[in-house]
Amino acid sequence: MNEGGRGGARWRAIVGADPAYYQYMVDQGMLDPERIVFPVGLRRRGVPLEGERVRVGRGNRARGLVPEIDLGGTGGDPAVSQIHAVLLARPGGTWALIDPGSTNGTTINGTADPIGRDVAVPLNDGDRIYLGAWTVIILQKGWSR
Repeated sequence: MNEGGRGGARWRAIVGADPAYYQYMVDQGMLDPERIVFPVGLRRRGVPLEGERVRVGRGNRARGLVPEIDLGGTGGDPAVSQIHAVLLARPGGTWALIDPGSTNGTTINGTADPIGRDVAVPLNDGDRIYLGAWTVIILQKGWSR
C-alpha cells in the first residue's frame, strides 16, 4: 500500500463544512436554504490519503459502496453523489482528482467552472476541493501521524 501517492510524502485530506461555499451555492440558486440547511457544529476531520485511489462520496452499504472519504450519514452533505470524486495517486508522490460524473460537479480552489467528467486534474499542497452543498476538502502534504 502506498502512502501519500507513489513513493512520496504523506498526504492527508482535511474534510469540513465551508459556510462561504454554502452561501455561494445559495446565492447562485444551486440549492434552497429552506430545504438544505447548513450544518452547525460539524468538526473538521483528517483522512490519510493511502493506496492508489481514494473515493469521495456518500456510502450506500446496501449497494456495496463504501468510499474512503464518506460524506454521508448523520450530518452528511445531501448534495454529494455516491461516488462524487476520486483522488488518484500519481508518480512522484503527487495526487490528481477526477469527477466520474457527479450530479452537482466538483470545483478546485474556488473556481466557478466544475472540472470535466473523467479529466484528471493535478493537485498541489493546500488545494481546496469543493463539492456538494458545503463540503471542502483541503489537501495537506508532508504531515506526520
